[in-house]
Amino acid sequence: MAAAVFHQCIGAIQVHSCGTEKSGNSSLRFISRGFVIDCGLLRKGTCSSHQCKLHVIRASTSDASVMDPISSTSHNAIDSSENTSIETALILIRHGESLWNEKNLFTGCVDVPLTKRGVEEAVEAGKRISNIPVDMIFTSALIRAQMTAMLAMTQHRRKKVPIVMHNESKEAKAWNQIYSKETKKQSIPVITAWQLNERMYVWELQGLNKQETAERYGKEQVHEWRRSFDIPPPNGESLEMCSQRAVAYFREHIEPHLQSGKHVMVAAHGNSLRSIIMYLEKLTSQEVISLELSTGIPLLYIYKEGKFMRRGSPVGATEAGVYAYNRTLALYRQELDEMLH
Repeated sequence: MAAAVFHQCIGAIQVHSCGTEKSGNSSLRFISRGFVIDCGLLRKGTCSSHQCKLHVIRASTSDASVMDPISSTSHNAIDSSENTSIETALILIRHGESLWNEKNLFTGCVDVPLTKRGVEEAVEAGKRISNIPVDMIFTSALIRAQMTAMLAMTQHRRKKVPIVMHNESKEAKAWNQIYSKETKKQSIPVITAWQLNERMYVWELQGLNKQETAERYGKEQVHEWRRSFDIPPPNGESLEMCSQRAVAYFREHIEPHLQSGKHVMVAAHGNSLRSIIMYLEKLTSQEVISLELSTGIPLLYIYKEGKFMRRGSPVGATEAGVYAYNRTLALYRQELDEMLH
């Protein structure tokens, strides 16, 4: 049996073959800027160009991406004889403080920016993940999450540039093209998705002061709307409803990139991230409603063999200890040190 993995700046090709001199078969996965294609190779005897038959097993779309050469090196540095599965990093960050957080207003899907403190929190978050590889970034469609992701990446030691992908129309996609291969290598695609937006409180609550709302509707009622799992405010979303869209998007659009060997950062909101964490850690509805996420504090998960392992959140000088780097991340950090010094 032979196996080979090829990493390129626009994706990866994985080939797995088995068989004897007389017969055998191979499977091939092509992961590129726009597609994920699983193919099969059927052959008789020694495989050559005229003896191979290629057939597509599965094809699906994926978002534009750029592989980090250092990240790829880290994966390949692991001795294949150890049969070690690829381990990838997933970083979750709740956006920094927004102007309506500061005013204690229900924000929901209203698109408000960060405060000065929120900007500082985003920058600090970036310092804390500056040694963690990032190949792709997903954010909500709201500016406070996007600002947090962009500001955080200004602190990354790799100095790659996050670029928002515009695929909303044929023209937008064409006008967003990068024609320099070298520039592409120094870029990180940023995918925005409304499915990662904050829970929608609708017009009855959005923009209202939380304290005044409690006085108007009663503390118990407002607490039920905010902290129950399946009870929505009038014409709004419950946490359960938010979870359905956020987790579905994560499973369909984010998890496949982790499976393919890419390191991903997600910058989103308290309730959409609670929903994702509920899925990652298999929390119950009672456990998730008590989960608190601070603004601007990154959480690290390691994805391996279909499982997510939480590695905590770094705080200052204890970063390495709290993150408990695995071998892949340790190699990445070592290569960063060698490249930058």
